[in-house]
Amino acid sequence: MSGAASVGPGRASFDADRMHAAYAVDVVDAGAPGAEAFCRVNMVASLDGAATLGGRSGSLGAHEDQRLLSVLRSHADVVLVGAGTVEVEGYGGAAVVDADAAWRTARGREPQPRFAVVSSRLGLPPRHPFFTDAVARPLVVTSEHAPADRRAALAEVADVIVSGEHRVDLGGALDELAARGMPSVLCEGGPGLYGALAEADLVDETCLTLSPTIVAGDAPRTASSAHEVARRMRLVHAIAGERMLFLRYGRAG
Repeated sequence: MSGAASVGPGRASFDADRMHAAYAVDVVDAGAPGAEAFCRVNMVASLDGAATLGGRSGSLGAHEDQRLLSVLRSHADVVLVGAGTVEVEGYGGAAVVDADAAWRTARGREPQPRFAVVSSRLGLPPRHPFFTDAVARPLVVTSEHAPADRRAALAEVADVIVSGEHRVDLGGALDELAARGMPSVLCEGGPGLYGALAEADLVDETCLTLSPTIVAGDAPRTASSAHEVARRMRLVHAIAGERMLFLRYGRAG
């Protein structure tokens, strides 16, 4: 959730090779027998824990955060995001910059990862830029309870995954993505989706960009849910950028 979906070019000071090495993931090759879902979450937060500034997470970011976002997406098969975040953050267009598209191509992957939106009500219309500006066919993750007419309409512009009866079964959705050759998932929030993944114990990694900003107010935290959870994580690295601190955490055990 560290910014909008269309990523602009980073500055020369950003060491892309270093970041690609620092954020490499060990995931079974897509489509290989036994491939299991791997879910990494990427969020940005202020110094006082706010997930948004002025209602948007992108307002907390900067050029190096946006460039890292492209690197993280480069290591994913699919970028998973909640419907509310799609609308607020302005998702639509390419996921990664040209340099990272070339990085993917050199490794035998499609130039762009796919976007997947999680939605129970399917309020996004087929004409939304998330669908019309997509450079790789997007996906919609929903439940059986979603309106059938909206599912049919979105099936014209996206691949629809139905997981769960009355609410979206995120574990089942991740398994289905892996079965379709997309085991490596990058979730970009929002807080509700991150919280739901945490509740279901589906978060394998959390990448947190710490913005040098104090927000105060009543901005949400990076994860929210109806119930508390205690998922212990271990620090993998802390990388200081020009202004920001980039943290990577993995499962503790």
